[in-house]
Amino acid sequence: MITAEENALLTGTDPGTPMGETLRRYWIPALLSSEIPDPDCPPVRISLLGEKLIAFRDTQSRIGLMEELCAHRRTSLFLGRNEECGLRCVFHGWKYDVNGNCVDMMNEPPENRYKDEIKLVAYPTVEMGGVIWAYMGPSDRMPPHPSFEWANVPAEQSGVSKSWQQCNWLQGLEGGVDTAHVPILHRVLKADSNRSGYKPTSTFAKAGAPVVELDVTEYGFRYAGIRPLGESESFIRTYHYVMPFHQIRPGENTVTPFNVGHMWVPMDDHNCMVYNWGVSINGDSLNEWDQIEENLGRAPGDQLSDFSNIRNIDNQWLIDRQVQKTETFTGIEGVNNQDQAVQESMGPIVDRTKEYLTPSDLSIVHLRRLLIQAADTVADGGDPPGVGTSYVGLRAIDRVLPRGEPWRDS
Repeated sequence: MITAEENALLTGTDPGTPMGETLRRYWIPALLSSEIPDPDCPPVRISLLGEKLIAFRDTQSRIGLMEELCAHRRTSLFLGRNEECGLRCVFHGWKYDVNGNCVDMMNEPPENRYKDEIKLVAYPTVEMGGVIWAYMGPSDRMPPHPSFEWANVPAEQSGVSKSWQQCNWLQGLEGGVDTAHVPILHRVLKADSNRSGYKPTSTFAKAGAPVVELDVTEYGFRYAGIRPLGESESFIRTYHYVMPFHQIRPGENTVTPFNVGHMWVPMDDHNCMVYNWGVSINGDSLNEWDQIEENLGRAPGDQLSDFSNIRNIDNQWLIDRQVQKTETFTGIEGVNNQDQAVQESMGPIVDRTKEYLTPSDLSIVHLRRLLIQAADTVADGGDPPGVGTSYVGLRAIDRVLPRGEPWRDS
């Protein structure tokens, strides 16, 4: 259980808030490269850490990410013309380059140099792994570019997508680091069912409840769910949590060995964008990414054009009570959709002062502790953990081991 003050610290990400200033010290996924695929293509609105931004790719394919509203009369630059290395406001023709500098004013004579005094807030970006990342913190504290394996391999060896979740970022992240829920929430009741999730024949479903073991690291922590399996074995599933919102876990049930994970990025305090990624870990092409996505509940038609889910609180996530009785534990189609439903059902920001945590929630307890400590460190002028490259080379695995054999040596 945490206090109301700690809950507010953990969940508030606007500019000037302790957690908002902490998250701004990392490279943050802002949008997919595919959202602005070509030079001079239409701009895109972005909500990030409580800020309303506009993203565009200029004539030379450089990325601009800056405040959405024109400095003149506060018109949205979403309406703007992306032309000749700049985004031009359609109201009075003020034009901005990718660094937020005003480079032209159509409503002023050429001798007027007023444009030289105008600059919108703009953030540095880097394009890696099919994602455009932004750094929103102090320029003298900028960390190295993202070094995750999936963001640095050839494009054919990885896949990435995203989905809009209507709740605070921490609810999604806490669900992601919680290993205990997986074979319960995502349980399939019949071995011959075609529904996504864990069938009665799967190792996850046959194993017992987990004991969670955890090691704090420079990047966050690694942890394992250790589950009894039969009379003499244990099923070990390992994970990594990388500050501030990354999860790495094992993939399964495909031809190509892969790791998979998520990033829960705050849009504002009541919404987050969940980035879903996968990477081949043997150098082969990840040709099965589309099928992996479909198995996880992101099949074609599941999303609207703004990345929101057709399954949402307004239609009760399209829960099918007959399917819940006969085929799956939830009656909600798709593993990711099931996660989203339980997390959104808590409300926009859950009241953590009313929780009753148990030993299987060890990773959640440590997650909150690390985030609070990071916010305190930043407030004192220091650097939060995980801004370096200590996470480079991390992979997650699962194994069936003899009962009692140390998992850290596997």
